[in-house]
Amino acid sequence: MKRTVRILQAIFCTSIAIGAVMVALFETNVLLEGDLSGNDVVEYYWTLAMELTTIVAIPLALRLFRFGGVRRRLLADNASLLPFALLRMGLLALPMLANCLLYYLFMSTTFGYMGIICLLCMTFVYPSANRCEEEVNE
Repeated sequence: MKRTVRILQAIFCTSIAIGAVMVALFETNVLLEGDLSGNDVVEYYWTLAMELTTIVAIPLALRLFRFGGVRRRLLADNASLLPFALLRMGLLALPMLANCLLYYLFMSTTFGYMGIICLLCMTFVYPSANRCEEEVNE
């Protein structure tokens, strides 16, 4: 269990660090922001895709371990915690990073807000040792 917790915490911290590095690179003008800001059609499609992705991913990630099939597998086998926890973190971290990148490419606050919401939701799935124990036990 300790190995699983360490892996999950490393991935959790790495995904947030990648976002922080991305923000630092754009804010220090190492990468140029606003490259796609003039293309309204592309921005519309990206906004639509990321809004749908974010709206679906957040509730799915937060409720994933309460679904019957997932819950039964977690209670039956402790080894299934790692793949399900990775899926849950991926459902939040990938849209967060994509929204962060798209915010700087389009300079649209919509992406920034969705990225912040995903970041806030990641605090609810922080893989502490106690949480991991509770998720594989009744």
